[in-house]
Amino acid sequence: MKTALALILAGGIVAAQEVAPPAETITPRSRALELAGAFANEGYKIRDGFWSGSLEPGKPLVLQVNLFSGNEYWFSAATLAPAGMLRIGVFDENGLPVQGEDFQDGGTAAAGVIAGASGKYFVRLELAGGDKAEFCLVYSYK
Repeated sequence: MKTALALILAGGIVAAQEVAPPAETITPRSRALELAGAFANEGYKIRDGFWSGSLEPGKPLVLQVNLFSGNEYWFSAATLAPAGMLRIGVFDENGLPVQGEDFQDGGTAAAGVIAGASGKYFVRLELAGGDKAEFCLVYSYK
């Protein structure tokens, strides 16, 4: 929706132009929640908590999570452009990769897994290329 803006000087209209209202602020969290929303349409519930901070290329971040046997999980993360390619991996307590689905599109990524056993798991976030970037990670379960 655009609104008209008129500049009035000395009692007369000097110029008129249409301006757009301010856009919503886009953050890594809003992008991660937008991605996670796609999984909510499939019955996944988005957890209230989230992780955020800075990622540097070549310096992965590993987060520990507790997952429950048989539950399905999607981990969704985002950065803001012009960051490099964001990658997510999920590993069991022995450091072995957990097989599942993944999605990557520049500064957004998601990994979907089914926990084979209850216990500690590790989510690895990595930024391949680009500059240091702020990130946010959320996760969904069912």
